[in-house]
Amino acid sequence: MTSSATTPTGEATGLTQGLTEAEAARRLARTGPNEVAAAKPVRLHSRVLAQLRDPLIMVLLGAVTLTLAIGDHPDAIVIALVVVVNTTVGVAQEIRADHAVAALSALSAPHARVRRDGAVRDLPAAGIVPGDVLLLGEGDIVAADAALAEASALLLDESMLTGESVPVDKDAGAALSAGTVVVRGRGVATVTATGPASALGRIAALLDARREPTPLQRRLASLGRVLAAVTLGLCVLVFALGLARCLPLGTMAVTAISLAVAAVPESLPAVVTLALALGARRMVARHAVVRRLPAVETLGSVSVLATDKTGTLTEGRMVVQQVWTPQTSTELTGVGYEPEGEALIDGRPAEEAELASVRELLTVASLCNDAALRPPAPATPDARWGALGDPMEAALLAAAVKTGCPDAAELSATRPRIAEAPFDSLRRRMTTLHAAGRDRVLVCLKGAPEAVLDPDVLDAGTRLLARAREEAAHLAERGYRVLAVASGTRGDVPDRVAAAESRLTLLGLVGLSDPPKPHAAATLATCRAAGITPVLITGDHPATARAVASRVSLLEDGDGADGQVITGADVAAGRVADLTAVRVFARTDPQQKLDIVEAWRAAGAVTAMTGDGVNDGPALHRADIGVAMGERGTEVARQAADLVLTDDELSTVVAAVEEGRRVYDNIRRFLIYGMAGGAAEILVMLTGPLLGLPLPLRAGQILWINLLTHGLTGVAMGAEPTAPGAMRRPPRPPDQHILGGGAWQRLLLLAAVVTTATLGAGVAARALDLAWQSVLFLALLAAQLGVVLGLRARLLTRRNPFLPLAVLASALLAAAALYLPFLSSVLETEPLGWAGVAIAAACAPAGFLAARLVRTAFRQPAPAGTNR
Repeated sequence: MTSSATTPTGEATGLTQGLTEAEAARRLARTGPNEVAAAKPVRLHSRVLAQLRDPLIMVLLGAVTLTLAIGDHPDAIVIALVVVVNTTVGVAQEIRADHAVAALSALSAPHARVRRDGAVRDLPAAGIVPGDVLLLGEGDIVAADAALAEASALLLDESMLTGESVPVDKDAGAALSAGTVVVRGRGVATVTATGPASALGRIAALLDARREPTPLQRRLASLGRVLAAVTLGLCVLVFALGLARCLPLGTMAVTAISLAVAAVPESLPAVVTLALALGARRMVARHAVVRRLPAVETLGSVSVLATDKTGTLTEGRMVVQQVWTPQTSTELTGVGYEPEGEALIDGRPAEEAELASVRELLTVASLCNDAALRPPAPATPDARWGALGDPMEAALLAAAVKTGCPDAAELSATRPRIAEAPFDSLRRRMTTLHAAGRDRVLVCLKGAPEAVLDPDVLDAGTRLLARAREEAAHLAERGYRVLAVASGTRGDVPDRVAAAESRLTLLGLVGLSDPPKPHAAATLATCRAAGITPVLITGDHPATARAVASRVSLLEDGDGADGQVITGADVAAGRVADLTAVRVFARTDPQQKLDIVEAWRAAGAVTAMTGDGVNDGPALHRADIGVAMGERGTEVARQAADLVLTDDELSTVVAAVEEGRRVYDNIRRFLIYGMAGGAAEILVMLTGPLLGLPLPLRAGQILWINLLTHGLTGVAMGAEPTAPGAMRRPPRPPDQHILGGGAWQRLLLLAAVVTTATLGAGVAARALDLAWQSVLFLALLAAQLGVVLGLRARLLTRRNPFLPLAVLASALLAAAALYLPFLSSVLETEPLGWAGVAIAAACAPAGFLAARLVRTAFRQPAPAGTNR
């Protein structure tokens, strides 16, 4: 699909008439709908094939083929069932996540008001074409790129595109970008670009549809290749040794294939999928929707958290926090637009007399104001106060209520507005005139300090002006948006409102900001404790970025120098030698965000990127984990992300990281357990004959042990709770093998203990003239069940009752293999007396103790610089 980037010429449409319906239809057919190219839906068979291409699944499919080749249909069915369950769970989770994101998208589908054939029509934004005349009002989303023809006090929120938290004034002739929001005023604009040719579409074009494998997928792929080679080697080795001992050809073929199947932890895909699915389910309960199942584990690998500012670290709502008057300096507490909070002077509650000058200032600011506060809906749980109009003006109204000023309705009644001069980008101030009784007129003015702190406007001495300018500069350096407020009275209404802007009394200054969320600093501290490096990337002003970073301790005290905050221009010009040495970036565009993410990835970091705006989409897609906001996030951000936060809280990301670490720990724990058991089975088969045990285990017995250990108990391991201290250790190195960090040493030690205990039981049983093969069968199973209990991170936890129940069920099924005639004949076992059972059962404590000892053995020290 193509789309025009300029308004077609050749016909005069006129702002009063707009396009004709016929012309609009022709242009829509030529340019296509006003939509960013949506990702093609993934077909079911493509999802299934993607699951089956996993190397471990391919190994299992090979095992199915081998078991079918020797006529072992029951085992073939069991292994095939593991493949089917794994594939079904993985595909179902992907579909469920896509539906959740689609539901969020449906809520945000925009409309637009246009003029066609001289009449105003409300259309879906997808039907807008170049040349359409857009009518813009408060709260409207700009549906396409447009040229502004008429404007009346028009103020736009461009944070979704630029990251700038403060709305921007727009005058006639200005360019408007798709996706921005009108927060105040009115406008008429002519559409210049739609769809992929719009600003929103150009950013979306930076998205790369290709998905790179996650760290876990890469590790399991490597393990799958190793297991495939080991499987083939074992088949050949055992088969050759059997023939060398003149054992029957058929028996050795069955035994070799059985050992090959034993070498493959066939329930590993099921354990991985179950662990990921349980993690995804737990994340939903913690307000996070996982769009791709492997992303659950990747979160546990995150070593860098790149976060935007507005709405993520901050509330996303302006708040008055500082009020300066010539008499006093006051701090206001409270969150958002809620009219609740305290006035503090020097850290203590202000007294009534001290608030007189503050109330006078905020009363004037409430009169010189076009916004309104919207109370929460009574039937909506957790609803918050909202703003209608300019968010800064709404913040002034909330501050006025906090300090006990008359409410807006009372002020309108007692001081009705009779004239106004709205704010514009040239004057940089707003003035209103109000009836004050007895033929008096109250003049209320607010604006930028440089436009108000002027001798031509104020009747103030040079010393007071100097004090006010110094205080305004101080507030600006601390990241506040500063407004100056003044008032005066006149005896009559001037011919022009601007004529009243002289000889006014300075009431003071107001410092507004988008404050950090209450838990933002604690969340970043938790990240550091977990070895995760937080980085702030915003499109906002450097001073604002520095102030927020300091308040959440992203920049420590004394680190506020200019060198600590790097702008996008510095990145684009190549003036930063090492992007990974910077912690705060400001004034960045989408391409620069991509460059920063790529620099961290090139340095070997696993990156998580949070964002909500269109400008965040490419970086969200390129990061190892893209995290989008579900409440205020854009459709582009949600589609690019792997994880969508339904509560827009950064702390939810940290909770998801903890969940990812739990998942990975459980997978590694199962690998140690399952592969140690498989290695023990192989060692028993290879060394047993050297100890006078000709064929230690039969093929059916090996597969039955695998079914009970790898199947029942192995899958139950995937639900184990988070280990103590999981968030107080650094993330694992991204290039570490899944059996790295001492895991393979623990695996071999456990395999040696299980092998020794099992062979010892078999030799003892043979010496006592017992059914030694059945004793050895039961001993091997008991030792592995002891290991699975010993490997628990929380030994006596009740948070996963499935594991003890699985161990009990496995023990009962082991007994059934000995004492049920049908199973006994199939598996070729013999019933055991108390002596045989006691010898075999003694192997369980050996496995348990060995597992407890190796849990902390062979651990490598954390690499230096994990939390740079």
